[in-house]
Amino acid sequence: WVDFAHDYKTLDLDYMESVMWAFKTLWDKGLIYEGHQVLWYCFRCGTPLSASETRMDEVYRARQDRAVTVAFELYVDDAAPPAVHAELAGASALAWTTTPWTLPSNLALAVGPDVDYVLVEPETMPGERVVLAEARLAAYARELGENPPIKGRYKGADLVGLRYRPLFDFFADRAAQGAFQVLAADYVTTGDGTGLVHIAPAYGEEDKVVTDDAGIQLVNPVSPEGRFTEPVHPWAGLGVFEANKPIIQALKEAGQLLRQETYDHPYPHCWRCDTPLIQYAVSSWFVAVTKFRDRMVELNQQIDWHPAHVRDGQFGKWLEGARDWSISRNRYWGSPIPVWMSDSPEYPRVDVYGSLDELERDFGVRPADLHRPAVDDLTRPNPDDPTGRSTMRRVPEVLDCWFESGSMPFAQVHYPFENREWFETHYPGDFIVEYIGQTRGWFYTLHVLATALFDKPSFRTCLTHGIVLGDDGLKMSKSKGNFPDVRTVFERDGADAMRWFLMSGAILRGGNLVVTDEAIRDAVRQVLLPMWNTWSFFSLYANAADGGAGYTARRVEPDEVAGLVPLDRYILARTRQLVESVGQQLDEYLIPEACESIRSFLDALNNWYVRESRDRFWQEDPAAFNVLYTVLEVLTRVSAPLLPMVSEEIWRGLTGGRSVHLEAWPTVELGSVLDPVLVDDAALVTLVDRVREVCSAALSVRKAHGIKVRQPLASLVVVDTSVEELAPFVDLITAEVNVKHLELEEYSADAAERHGVYTRLDVNARAAGPRLGGQVQAVIKAVKAGAWERDAGGAVVVTTVDGPVALLESEYTTRTVMEDKFGDKIGSTVLAGDGFVLLDLKVTDSLLAEGYARDIVRLVQDERKAAGLHVADRIALSLSVPRPWLAAVREHASMIRRETLAVSVVVEASATEVASASVTRALT
Repeated sequence: WVDFAHDYKTLDLDYMESVMWAFKTLWDKGLIYEGHQVLWYCFRCGTPLSASETRMDEVYRARQDRAVTVAFELYVDDAAPPAVHAELAGASALAWTTTPWTLPSNLALAVGPDVDYVLVEPETMPGERVVLAEARLAAYARELGENPPIKGRYKGADLVGLRYRPLFDFFADRAAQGAFQVLAADYVTTGDGTGLVHIAPAYGEEDKVVTDDAGIQLVNPVSPEGRFTEPVHPWAGLGVFEANKPIIQALKEAGQLLRQETYDHPYPHCWRCDTPLIQYAVSSWFVAVTKFRDRMVELNQQIDWHPAHVRDGQFGKWLEGARDWSISRNRYWGSPIPVWMSDSPEYPRVDVYGSLDELERDFGVRPADLHRPAVDDLTRPNPDDPTGRSTMRRVPEVLDCWFESGSMPFAQVHYPFENREWFETHYPGDFIVEYIGQTRGWFYTLHVLATALFDKPSFRTCLTHGIVLGDDGLKMSKSKGNFPDVRTVFERDGADAMRWFLMSGAILRGGNLVVTDEAIRDAVRQVLLPMWNTWSFFSLYANAADGGAGYTARRVEPDEVAGLVPLDRYILARTRQLVESVGQQLDEYLIPEACESIRSFLDALNNWYVRESRDRFWQEDPAAFNVLYTVLEVLTRVSAPLLPMVSEEIWRGLTGGRSVHLEAWPTVELGSVLDPVLVDDAALVTLVDRVREVCSAALSVRKAHGIKVRQPLASLVVVDTSVEELAPFVDLITAEVNVKHLELEEYSADAAERHGVYTRLDVNARAAGPRLGGQVQAVIKAVKAGAWERDAGGAVVVTTVDGPVALLESEYTTRTVMEDKFGDKIGSTVLAGDGFVLLDLKVTDSLLAEGYARDIVRLVQDERKAAGLHVADRIALSLSVPRPWLAAVREHASMIRRETLAVSVVVEASATEVASASVTRALT
């Protein structure tokens, strides 16, 4: 249940105090630090994003950027250079980048130490020499020529230390501090570009690592708003992406642009405002996740994940590569970072607070609001400053909202300030559910804080679902409006249809789900209507019984079970299996599987038990009413979590009770006080399901040959391994398939051969090829010729021209097929396992006449319904049929009268070729 009376909000003072406690606890454990790092940054929001935020769904999207290849002129400095450097003086090193706006801040070039580089004289630029990776020569054939002469070969390590002239003079003075030289970097590859990488450490995480190692200090001429500042005076005030075009033009005019092109690639965007991100050097507060990363991996093993592969897959892999977590944001709204620092570098001091009591102790007031600006007004003299001039002021950042959401388990109850005992006995949480992307979001931050604060996982069981997609295949979004209108769906199909659609599909197995009107309507057609129709059928006949007085159905009693017909015992046994399977599946969070169990049961109930028992209900058989009452009462309790609305409506109408949702889950113990008797007879279920399969197979033959079910046929032959068990169901099969005669024949190899049934072997060449090599074609040829058999152990052995070859089970598949030995006289199909059916397709005049009479019955039933007659109403019937069919209708008039509850039937010739019926309610 959702409790709005005792809800929590992250903006509440109690919640924020618990978040403050978490930060202080991590600080005391040495797990919080302030650092200057390059992070993905949104200049519209003015804040960095953590690694997990940039891995959220749809953060990376296709974007087209300008890419350029530029030439850096190499030179030799005053120090005695290596000989290889001297011979490269005056040449140009080629570097490629997709962020031209970072070139004014270039401070170094990077090469792969083990990459092969060449010095070439371009055929298109006489007198020039350029350096690039040998593997990238072909990619620059248009600019350098097809076969430019190679004047030197070098490993990347040979080029380290080479000096070059900066593209622009904005930071030329940094050369004295070691800038503008070639450095080594292991991440340099030759998959694209030139094999040399331009380094601007303020705008690249890896770039900064390389220059930090070389002692080169970064430069950052870009404001937090993403605009160039005065040091880059030609473009000061321009946004970084706006500046690409004039920067490229300046390079072209200076003769340093070798190539410009457009580059399509996935690029991260802010998940809040959709602005393209940039990598940007900022000061941030971090949780030192790498210090306890291994423990996070260990504790993850204690979590029961659904789907199970997420534990060691998407979530486990993310934990293994987890980096320190940037938790500070340059924003206004959020929980404050509870750190106060001295504003004087002469008297440094840092105070970290973990409670309102601590703040009141030091500042003399107890805050009623921890948000900015109120919290920033808390200042005090620096106790370490004897002059009294410096002040302790809070750092300006607030905490990442994911830090707040990761604090939910304890902050919602104001732990550790209140509810300590309750929290410690209810943590970790039993169950949590969210979509798969939260493996890098909420699930992750919960796990980080749980490990660091409590050395426990945050939850015991986690169910992750896939992404809900619109009918355009994109993530469902309110802004896109790419989904069916929910109110329309609820009004047209009901809330249960939507609920069932979501819970029965691949989305609860971690897959994605496309939401369409058609798919939602399938839930109505396959589940809701069958369930409702069964209830409607029951209530209709129960209310009509005893001349309209009605029959009050009840649960089946234990002493009645032995006297029930097989179909009754079957449906009670199927109900028992339903209770057991759905209970186990829901216990194990296998919700789609539970949905499938209910759907399959409804098929057996509605399309088999009810249909085959219609005559018993018409005859007001008390056992039939009581069995169906029992089944429906149990079914509604089982389906209540999955179909809460329909189950409630049916259960109330059936029992008169208050609510199915206040009832206990069904039990299957024999003679239970709480529950009816549910038959424990798996063998009977298996047998009747085999009967259903036989009927389904025969009906599929009818459908394949275009013969409707109302048309009687002469005979059906069923060849099966369990004919003795099928014998009691001969009448049922005969009626269901609508044949005059049924023959049961024991399955044998001779019977199969006589009727043209055999097993076909198909060789999987892809699986067998690596083991058999050149033999595989000979094996396939022999199999097609039928030269194979099973040995005494059941293994498949193929006899080729070179001798016998045994196949592994993974190298072949088998299937049962039937030859067409009977043409259009006999229709046939195989059954699962060893068995098949043969249906006589010949329609004699006598059978055709009976079929026409059954069509007339259907016509009359439609007329009864159109006239609004009750199911028990007797009618006077007048038929007008084409003259050629008069004899057929009169021959079967008694059957028509019986099936339509007609007290009188008048048959006359029609002036047209279409039959018609007139029905009136009879007075008696």
